[in-house]
Amino acid sequence: MTEPATKLVPTPGQTIGPFYGYALPYEKDSQLVHRAHPGSIRLHGTVYDGNGDPIPDSLLEIWQADEDGRIVQETGSLVRDDHTFTGWGRAAVDNVGHYTFTTVNPGATEEGKAPFIAVVVFARGLLNRLFTRIYLPEDTAALAGDPLLSSLPEERRRTLIAGREPNGDLRFDIRLQGADETVFLSFPGA
Repeated sequence: MTEPATKLVPTPGQTIGPFYGYALPYEKDSQLVHRAHPGSIRLHGTVYDGNGDPIPDSLLEIWQADEDGRIVQETGSLVRDDHTFTGWGRAAVDNVGHYTFTTVNPGATEEGKAPFIAVVVFARGLLNRLFTRIYLPEDTAALAGDPLLSSLPEERRRTLIAGREPNGDLRFDIRLQGADETVFLSFPGA
């Protein structure tokens, strides 16, 4: 007599581990423009866990418009040539959870809209990636009228707005849980 077949359970959609340093980084992956490019800025920050400790094995990807608000559709994201802006980059954090991108300030994609950088976070303990945005701090009228930001409570909005440093660079820390947790987006049905 044979035993009934056991129903197999699928594994999670993504296996998280400290594999980023081996498989995903590539040369100039976090350099959307060369630092000598006119208008280049450094976007940087630290990724923190729920205890406020830096996460040393996470990876970020960004997508953004160029300075004029144009959604770029150039090929070559994986082969950086120092002059073609593709609007996409990837950065593994260092051993203290810090990341850095060299990019430009994105322009608004529509008149009156707040410019932003889309971010995806991959990290240990996440079975799925997290989506968020980084808004530029200067245009307070556009920030106030942004549909996403205006749908959030006042105290939660600030978790999506970068800080501008005196040299023009942007600082944006990502907190996965706890006090000042970054607002993460979901896309139902996707």
